[in-house]
Amino acid sequence: MATKIEDDAAPAAHGATAVLEVAERLYAMNPEWLVFFREVLGVEGLVRRAFRTPDALVHFECSREYARIREMLDDLRTRQTALPAERETQRVVTVRMPKSLHESLKAEAEEMRVSINTLCISKLVKLLEDPSRPAAKQPA
Repeated sequence: MATKIEDDAAPAAHGATAVLEVAERLYAMNPEWLVFFREVLGVEGLVRRAFRTPDALVHFECSREYARIREMLDDLRTRQTALPAERETQRVVTVRMPKSLHESLKAEAEEMRVSINTLCISKLVKLLEDPSRPAAKQPA
């Protein structure tokens, strides 16, 4: 899916607006949520190409444009079909946790009728949008 914009297509003054416009065009194509995330918010996505410094990124994450992008992502996640159009290579992360935490996650997942994996991914994605999270640290 060709959604990449040129690095100079989002000048600082109009960066948030330009990023939102491109994200809205991609959203209108109804992609799998993971494709939208990768192309817009991923490590090599639109947002990180437009906002290259930690300060610029944090500033953007406080904007109404960013909030709208998160809404679009959430909407795509809720509309996820049983057979997604495109699969991304999966990676496995092993997390050691106390048994009581695992049991708590297991119970929460069962109540929500989802897998523990789905619940954990949802929690991680939500954590990224939490406005109370600490600002990004400057590289040493």
